Amino acid sequence: MISPDGVESAVDGNGASDSEPLLDVQDLKKYFPVHGGILGRSVDQVRAVDGVSFRLKRGETLGLVGESGCGKSTTGRAILRLIEPTGGRVLFDGQDLKELDRAQLGAFRRRAQIVFQDPYGSLNPRMTVGSMLAEVLKVHGLGETGVDRLARVHELLEMVGLHTEHTGRFPHEFSGGQRQRIGIARALAVEPEFIVCDEPVSALDVSVQAQVINLLRDLQRDLGLTYLFIAHDLAVVEYMSDRVAVMYLGKIVEMAAAQELYKNPRHPYTRALLSAAPRRDPRAGPVRKRIRLSGDVPSPIRPPSGCPFYARCPHPGKDEECRRLAPLLVEKAPSHLAACCKDPMPTDGA
Repeated sequence: MISPDGVESAVDGNGASDSEPLLDVQDLKKYFPVHGGILGRSVDQVRAVDGVSFRLKRGETLGLVGESGCGKSTTGRAILRLIEPTGGRVLFDGQDLKELDRAQLGAFRRRAQIVFQDPYGSLNPRMTVGSMLAEVLKVHGLGETGVDRLARVHELLEMVGLHTEHTGRFPHEFSGGQRQRIGIARALAVEPEFIVCDEPVSALDVSVQAQVINLLRDLQRDLGLTYLFIAHDLAVVEYMSDRVAVMYLGKIVEMAAAQELYKNPRHPYTRALLSAAPRRDPRAGPVRKRIRLSGDVPSPIRPPSGCPFYARCPHPGKDEECRRLAPLLVEKAPSHLAACCKDPMPTDGA
């Protein structure tokens, strides 16, 4: 049986595999209503996430990439139930998150956290760093006394490369990189197993990005964390991820091990993304020929009935079948899935 992560696994009569994933996302959907008319009734839907499936093993990092508006961040928020999914299932450690009551959801929040994109907007400007972190501990019943919580706050600050004297400072007194470290410390406060990293370095200066990325990797190694790493910087995703999933118009169109996907992309959209990525090391192999896509991304309100990438696809073999039939995400090579019914485009060299 081929699982959503592209790995063949043995299953028993109940459908349980030998190695159950920490996170199992099945046909996840999130539609937002479009209101119109005098009465403001719902007249249509924006299909932000439209049938996303994948599995994530403990200690693994799955990178999620794609253009702005493709549904990456919405996927992460829907998984954590920060927004309610429209359809599909999310199983965390075998438990369906849709079936959780208020108390169980609170317990889940301790096991799964998020680091937001904007370190400026995600911190309360009226609270000191110490009070923010202590509040998280108090809400989740961690630390019997204020002294215990303060000791934990100091431990968290040191864990992310800050100092204990920063406890009494306000967010505006820190740089962007330091604020993101505070956001990471807040996510770590409840000792989670799984963290959604939602574009955690995109708002930072390039000189600071590497420091935060290395911090996330060190924390994963030391604490055994599992990441869903959402970003649009392909070089960062390659460095951080064990596997990479490429999204387009609310769907995953390709998924594979990071090195395999970057070396042998199987979907025309992935090839276009990689061709546009700046080269950090000019000595790293031949230069990819730039693939320029024509047209605009179709509307997520009325997506095309066939392949969502058909109108922009540069593949020389695209035909009427592509326009009429939506391709399935299937295995094109061992553990390498792609939603394209055509053979890979010819390799473009240096």
